[in-house]
Amino acid sequence: MANVQIRKYRDEDSEAVKELFTSGMNEHLPSSFMHIMKQPLTQMLLMCTFCSLMASSKSFLLPVLAVTLLLAGVRQMIAYMFNKYIEASLKNDLNNIGETYLNREDSCFWVAESDGQVVGTVACLPAEDAPEFLELKRMSVCRSHRGMGIAKALCRTVADFTLDRGYPAVILYTSMVATDAQKLYEHMGYKKMRQFLLPEFFAKIINFTLIEYRLNLKEEK
Repeated sequence: MANVQIRKYRDEDSEAVKELFTSGMNEHLPSSFMHIMKQPLTQMLLMCTFCSLMASSKSFLLPVLAVTLLLAGVRQMIAYMFNKYIEASLKNDLNNIGETYLNREDSCFWVAESDGQVVGTVACLPAEDAPEFLELKRMSVCRSHRGMGIAKALCRTVADFTLDRGYPAVILYTSMVATDAQKLYEHMGYKKMRQFLLPEFFAKIINFTLIEYRLNLKEEK
């Protein structure tokens, strides 16, 4: 982690933080698409469409075009779902990080800085559904700076902050397609607590789930 400094967020970091968050979220689009393609319902729909058009039209081109359009539609739906979440985040907590994280009790937002560039972020605040714990949020590291221990250092920063504030544990939520993040959290001692479907209709159709992790700090003392 040479030349990398973890510090509290400053107002001039705003645009860099938003860009890092947006690019990090968009990285999950291909893996989300592959997840959908592996679902039995998706495979059945594509197969039925292809076979029915093949039988009715006696043409190979028409079913191929239809399947291609269906795949394009699925990808657009995934992009819409991600863009909707990104836009909501940019309008809510990331629109005023100081107010959301720095001016509230037991909350904070940090950035990892390398040579004057923001290359990582993490935040925490009391969990909405479990206020007895702090929730780790907005973890992201620039692709060009991964593998340098920055994410681990950001995780430790949140854990230390949580202990200093007297909370017994850190919780977080990550998506089923964020496999690298899952490996990181498990390496840092987080335990998988539950896996659940997102409430959105499309997410239920494609079986898109979130995973809740917890790091019990009191047990480590």
